[in-house]
Amino acid sequence: FQRSSSYNNYNCKSSRNKINPSKFPRSASFTIPENEEISDKLLVPRNASSSSPRSSIQRFHNVNSRFSSLLRSLLKIIAFPNIIPTSCKWLTLPTHLSITPSLGRKVTGTLFGHRRGHVSFAVQDDPRSEPVLLLELAMSTASLVKEMSSGLVRIALESEKAPGRTGRLFHEPTWSMYCNGRKSGYAVTRTCTESDWHVLSTVQSVSVGAGVIPVVEDAKSGGSEGELLYMRAKFERVVGSRDSEAFYMLNPDNNGGPELSIFLLRI
Repeated sequence: FQRSSSYNNYNCKSSRNKINPSKFPRSASFTIPENEEISDKLLVPRNASSSSPRSSIQRFHNVNSRFSSLLRSLLKIIAFPNIIPTSCKWLTLPTHLSITPSLGRKVTGTLFGHRRGHVSFAVQDDPRSEPVLLLELAMSTASLVKEMSSGLVRIALESEKAPGRTGRLFHEPTWSMYCNGRKSGYAVTRTCTESDWHVLSTVQSVSVGAGVIPVVEDAKSGGSEGELLYMRAKFERVVGSRDSEAFYMLNPDNNGGPELSIFLLRI
C-alpha cells in the first residue's frame, strides 16, 4: 500500500511538470525593439550577454585578427632596411682588411727585410690575418742580425704625445728608436703593402723559424738591397697602460736562443 501511494505521488508530480507542446506555437514572431542598439556583425543587441561559447570564440577571432594586422603594420614600420639610410657610411659593414681584431696575450711577430734595407716588424693576432701593427725600424736587417748574434736585443720606441690627439698606441706615426741603449734614428708606422703581404703570406705556415725568401730581382734596382731575410716567432704581449706596451719573443722549449724585446712608449 505504501509503495502504490508513492507511485501515485510520483505520477502526479510528473504530470504537473510535464510540458505540453500544444501550448506553444510552432513559429514564434521575434520583434526587435526600435530603441535597441544592434551590432552590424552579430544578430544580438550590443548590451546582450556574451557568455555563450560561440560569442566568446567570435570575440577571440576578432581580437586575434586585429593583433595580427597591428603586428604586420609594426613590422613594416621598423623594417631594418628602412631604418638605415643609404647615406650613412659609418653603418656599413667593414671588409676583413679593415677589421682590427683585439689582440690576445700571445701574438705572432715577424721581422723581415732585405739584407741591406730597413727591417720591418709585423704583429699579427692570427698568422693569416692582416697585421695590426707594422713598423719600419731605423736599422738594416744586417745590423739587426749582428745585434742578435750577441744574444740580447732591446729595442725601445718612444713617441711624443701630441696635445689634442688621442688614439690607439699603434696609430702613432713616428717613433724615436733606441737599440740596446743607443739611438738608431726614427721608426715609422706604415700600412701593409702588397710586397709586405706577399712576405707574410709566404711564411704564414711557419710558426717559429728564420730563413731566406727567394725574390725576383728587378732590373732597375739591380739587386742592390740583397736577399730577403725573415725571422718569425711567438711574442708575449704585455700592456702596461694605454701609452705603453711590450713584446717579448718566446723561445721554443727554452733553448736559450737570442732574446728580443720591443717596447712601445708614448710620453
